[in-house]
Amino acid sequence: MSIDHDQNFKELISTFFLEFLELFLPEIARTIDPDSISFLQQEYFADLIEGEEKVIDLLVEVKRSGQDTTFLIHIEAQATSRSNFNRRMFHYFATLDRLHLKDIYPIVLFSFDEPYRPEQNKYVVEFPNFRVLEFRFHTIQPNRLNWRDYLNRSNPVAAALMAKMKIAKKDRAKVKAECLRLLVTLQLNPAKTRLISKFVDTYLRLDAKEEKAFQAEIDKLGVVEKERIMETLTSWEERGLRKGRQEGRQEGRQEERQAIALNMLQRKLPLETIAEVTGLTIEQLHQLQAEQR
Repeated sequence: MSIDHDQNFKELISTFFLEFLELFLPEIARTIDPDSISFLQQEYFADLIEGEEKVIDLLVEVKRSGQDTTFLIHIEAQATSRSNFNRRMFHYFATLDRLHLKDIYPIVLFSFDEPYRPEQNKYVVEFPNFRVLEFRFHTIQPNRLNWRDYLNRSNPVAAALMAKMKIAKKDRAKVKAECLRLLVTLQLNPAKTRLISKFVDTYLRLDAKEEKAFQAEIDKLGVVEKERIMETLTSWEERGLRKGRQEGRQEGRQEERQAIALNMLQRKLPLETIAEVTGLTIEQLHQLQAEQR
């Protein structure tokens, strides 16, 4: 079964948008009014490089703290390394600038495992006597980050993305245990806990030998942390997110989608975005809204 990387990362970042900024762009996080965060409707336009229609991953309007001015944060989650991606980012920027006439802060999260080389973070047009353009965007490349640097970061995005960081094979079981240890210390609600635990399991799948090492790592933890992790794993399995009957898996996924959708509705995300991320229909989302009134 193929992994829907775009959906996984959209779901993570849209649910924990402010925490994402606090982890990787603390200077930007400090300048915005958290109550002003607004996820905009998805933008569709022609990608002239790829010759297909492009959907912007995430576009968020925020207000600067203490000011009335707003700006946009554009985030792309890129699952493959492409030589012309820097030019594509410039095209996206130019199109969004034309449509919105607002300042834009562009961010790319490179989510692939390989290659390990640093990806380009700018697009330049220049001649021997003149530089016409230098467009820059902020890059985040987990496969070049050391997971140990994030062990004690009290941040749900850190708990999730450690699973995508640079990990030696011998450390895979330990990293998964540390991801879950950090997760249970955050004491998130059940829907958010499931979102992150599912993300970790998707990107850090262990073989039989590693599963034994993982259990050994869990056994080293304190009683409270160990109990919380086992509760999380038990709930996770009962909801059909891992092994079990096909019917149980389907019910678990549906219940999980609804829980995530409710959380996103509370954050006032556009219905179209929630529908794409969760796989629920607009009609189902309206029904969820009605049930919460």
